[in-house]
Amino acid sequence: MEKTSTRFHDETRTTCFHCGELCDEEIILHDDKGFCCTGCKTVYEVLNENDLCDYYDISETPGSNRKKENSRFNRFDYLDDPEVLENLVDFKDDKNIHITFYVPLIHCASCIWLLENLHRLHDGIFYSRVDFINKKVQVKFSREKISLKHLVSLMAGIGYEPQIHLSDMVHPKKPAVDRKLVYKLAVAGFCFGNMMFFSLPEYFSEAELLGDGFRELFHYLNVLLALPVVFYSATDYFRNAWMSLKNRSVSMEVPIAIGIATLFLYSLYEIFVMGREGYLDTMGGLLFFLLVGKWYQQKTFDTLSFDRDYTSYFPIAVSRMVKDREEVIPLTKVQVGDRISVRNEELVPADSVLLDEAALIDYSFVTGEEVPVRVQKGALVYAGGRLKGSSVQLLVQKSPSQGYLTDLWNQETFNKENREDSLASLATLISGKFTLTVLLIAFGALVYWSFYDLPMGVRAFTAVLIITCPCALAMSTPFTLGNVMRIFGKRGFFLKNSQVIEKLAMVDTLVFDKTGTLTSPSKAQIHYEGEALSEETLSVLKALVNHSIHPLSNRINRWLGDIPAAKLERVEEVPGKGLKAIYKSQDVFLGAASISGMNDKTGFKSKGNKVHLLLEGVHLGTFYIESGMREGMAEMIQALGKSHSLHLLSGDQDHERAHLEEKFGPGMHMHFQQSPKDKLNQIQWLREEGKQVLMVGDGLNDSGALKAGQVGIAVTENISHFSPASDALLDGEKLRYLPAYLEFARLGRRIIKSSFGLSFAYNALGVFFAVQGLISPVFCAILMPASSISVVLFTTLATNYFARQKGMNEKPTSVWK
Repeated sequence: MEKTSTRFHDETRTTCFHCGELCDEEIILHDDKGFCCTGCKTVYEVLNENDLCDYYDISETPGSNRKKENSRFNRFDYLDDPEVLENLVDFKDDKNIHITFYVPLIHCASCIWLLENLHRLHDGIFYSRVDFINKKVQVKFSREKISLKHLVSLMAGIGYEPQIHLSDMVHPKKPAVDRKLVYKLAVAGFCFGNMMFFSLPEYFSEAELLGDGFRELFHYLNVLLALPVVFYSATDYFRNAWMSLKNRSVSMEVPIAIGIATLFLYSLYEIFVMGREGYLDTMGGLLFFLLVGKWYQQKTFDTLSFDRDYTSYFPIAVSRMVKDREEVIPLTKVQVGDRISVRNEELVPADSVLLDEAALIDYSFVTGEEVPVRVQKGALVYAGGRLKGSSVQLLVQKSPSQGYLTDLWNQETFNKENREDSLASLATLISGKFTLTVLLIAFGALVYWSFYDLPMGVRAFTAVLIITCPCALAMSTPFTLGNVMRIFGKRGFFLKNSQVIEKLAMVDTLVFDKTGTLTSPSKAQIHYEGEALSEETLSVLKALVNHSIHPLSNRINRWLGDIPAAKLERVEEVPGKGLKAIYKSQDVFLGAASISGMNDKTGFKSKGNKVHLLLEGVHLGTFYIESGMREGMAEMIQALGKSHSLHLLSGDQDHERAHLEEKFGPGMHMHFQQSPKDKLNQIQWLREEGKQVLMVGDGLNDSGALKAGQVGIAVTENISHFSPASDALLDGEKLRYLPAYLEFARLGRRIIKSSFGLSFAYNALGVFFAVQGLISPVFCAILMPASSISVVLFTTLATNYFARQKGMNEKPTSVWK
C-alpha cells in the first residue's frame, strides 16, 4: 500500500504536482508528491495505475485544478437518454459510436498526448484524435463495452470534461483566445515599462545625481521586476527548449531560452558582484517584444488558417425535392425537414430518415468496413454513408455538418505517403541545422569578445541568439500553400490539404479518363434508332436514368427533359454496364450490349457510345451518344503536352480514336476498353517507371486509379459526388484551366524557396551586425517579429500577384499564354 497523508497549511508553499497551483489550504502527500486536493490526487492515481505518467514528462503541471470539480456521477445521467444520444453522435451502428467533443481545457502537448491515449484507460475506446486549434476531440468507442455516459465521466475524471450543450451541436462556439499568452504579455509589458523607468538615469548619465543608495535601490527593484518576467512570462520558452533537448533535437526555442537565461544571470552578476546596472531592462524588453511577435503569429495563423477555413466553401451540392420536382442546391442551404434525393454511389450529406422501403448504405467512408448495411424505411441514415443501388429519398433530421464531411475526406485510410522531399519537411530539417549553426556562431562571438570586453561579448552572444530565429523560415511554407489553396478554392479547384499543392508541382505525367472527364453531358449529341417510344416508355426511361449518376445516364436524362418519371421496382445498377429494373412485372434494361446478351451490330454510324434499351429481352432501340468535348479541351491538351507526358484511359470502344487523335494530336497515348482494374494497373506501371502521375477521372469507376497516382483529381458536374481516394475536386467547367493550376502550384513552390532565400539573407545580415555588438538584444527582439511579418507579406503579395498574372483571381479568357 502506498502512503497518503494530509497536512494543513504549512509555511512552505508547495505547488500541486498535477495542476501546479499553490497548496494554500492543505497539502495531500501521496507517492512523495504534493497535491492541492483529492481530485488532483485521484487523477494522478488513475494515470499512474494505467502507466500514463508520461503525461507529466511532456509538460510540467499540465493538469487543471480539480477543487471545484463536481464529482457526482449522476450528473451525466442525461447522456443515457436515446434522444440526447442521437443529437450528439456523428455516427452509430450496432457496434460502434463516433462522437466529437469540444474540450476547452486542451492547452498543451500533454493534453494531446493523454487524450489520444484514451484507449489505454478503457478497452472500449479504440480511437481518439485531437484537433488542438479547435479544442476538439473525436472519439470512437464500442457501445457494448462503454456507454457515452461512462466515456464522458472518464474524461471528466482525468480533468478533460467535454463541454456539452445540445443547442451548440449545430452551431458550435468558437474556441476561446489563448488567455495565458495575453496574461504573460501583459506581465512582461508592465515589468518592462517599469524597468525602463528605473533605468532612465543610467541612459541619460545622471545616475550620480541619485546617490549610491537610490542607484542600488533601483537596481534591486529591477531584479524584483525581472523575476515574474523570467519565471512566468518566459516559461514557455524554457519548457519547450527543455523538451526539445530532452528529445535530442534543437528547436528554435533553444537559442531564445539560452539568450534570456544569459542576460538574467549575467545581470545578477553585474548588480550583486560588480555593482553595475546590468541588462535587466534589456531582458524585459526582449521578452515583451518576443511575446508580441508570438501573439502576432498566433493571430495571423487564426486569420490565415486555410486548412480549417476551406470547409466553409467546400462544395457539396444536394438534390432537394420540391413538389416532386428536383432542384440542385448547395449543402449550406439544406435545412431540417427538407426532402432530398440521393442516387447510387452518392454520399448522404446529412443525418436523415429513409422514406423509401429499404436501401443499402456503404459506411466504409466512416467506419472502414466495406460491407453495405441494409436500412429499412424510417431508419436513420448517417452523413458520410454512400448509397449502393437505386436512388432513395431522405428526410433531413440534422443540419449538415460540412466540417464532419471534410473530416471524413481526410480520413487516414485514404491518406497517401508523405514525400520526404516536401518543403515542409525541408523547412523542419533546415530549422534544426540552422539552430545548431546559430548556437556555434553565438558561442564563438562570446568567446572572442570575452578576451577584450566581456559585457560586449554577452551583448553580442544574446543578439545573435535572438536575431537569427528561424520563425520566418518555418512560417513561409504553410502561409504560401494556404494562400494558394484559398485561391484554388475560389476557382472551383478544391484540395484535400495543402500538401497536394507540392505534389501537383512535381507532376510530369497526366492520365485522363474520357467519359465524364474530358466529355460533358451538356455537350453530348444523342440520336435514337429503333421502335417509336411511347410516353409510358419515356417515363420508364426517365425513372431509370434518375437512379444513376453515370455520365451516359446524365446525358440521356438531359435529352429526356422534364418528362415525369414512372414508378419502378427493384432498380439495380451494374457499375459501368447499365441499369436493370422491373416495371409492371416486366424486366427493363438500359446499358451496354455486353451485359444485355445481344450482338452489337446496329447500323447507325456514330463516333460515340451505344446504349441499348431492352424490354423482356426484346431490343427496342439504341441511343447513340456522341461525346461532346468540354470547352477548351483541345487547347488544354496541347498546352499540357509541351511539358507533360499524356495518357487517355477509356472504358469505351475505340471507335472515337481517329476523332480524338485529330482533336488532341499524336502526343496523347490512348488506351480503350479499359476496366477499372486495367486503369489501376496502368497507373501503377507508370509509377514503377519513375513517373510522377496525376490521374484525372470522374470518381465513379476510377477510385482505384485516383488513389494509385501521386495526385488524384475527381472531376464532377454538380459536385454532389466525390471520392475519398481523390486528393482534389474539380468543377467540370473549370477543367480547361488545369494547365494554369499546375503552373500556379509550381509558382507556389518557387515562392516558398524565394522566402527561404529572403529569410537566410535577413539572418546573414543580422548575424553580421550582431557578432560585432552593433545592435542590442532589444532591437533584435523587435526585428524578429518584423522578419515574420515580412515573410507573411512577401508570400501573400507574391501569390496574389501571380494569381492575377495567371488569371486566377478574375475569370480568364485564356490561361495558356
